[in-house]
Amino acid sequence: QVHLVESGGGLVQPGGSLRLSCAASGSAFSIDAMGWYRQAPGKEREVVATITNGGFITYADSVEGRFTIPRDTAKNTVYLQMVKRAPEATAAYYCNAAVLEEGHDDNGLSPVKYPLWGQGTQVTVSS
Repeated sequence: QVHLVESGGGLVQPGGSLRLSCAASGSAFSIDAMGWYRQAPGKEREVVATITNGGFITYADSVEGRFTIPRDTAKNTVYLQMVKRAPEATAAYYCNAAVLEEGHDDNGLSPVKYPLWGQGTQVTVSS
C-alpha cells in the first residue's frame, strides 16, 4: 500500500517563506505526476502547482512567480516552496500523486493506476 506524508505547514508572517514536503512510501510502485492543492475555509479545493515525471510544471495564476514545485524523483518526494506569501495563502495544503502500482486492475490492465491524496497540512499566513 502506498502512502503520502506531508510536512512543513505552520504559521508564518505575510511576506515570509515556507517549504512543504510530500513523500510517497510503500512498495512495488512508481509515481507519475505529483501536485499540490489547497482548500481555504469556505472554498473549494483548487490546484496550486503540478509536475509530471518528465518535469513539466504548471502553476495557478495566483502563485506564478512566488511558488515553486521542486521534485526529487529518486526519493518520490515533491516540495512546495512558497515565498512572498500573502494572507490569502492561508489554507489546508494537500499533496496529490498519480500512483502506478504493480498488479492488475479490474480490467486486467497493469500497472494499477490511481490518484492518491495526502492528509493535508495547514498553512496560516498572519501577522
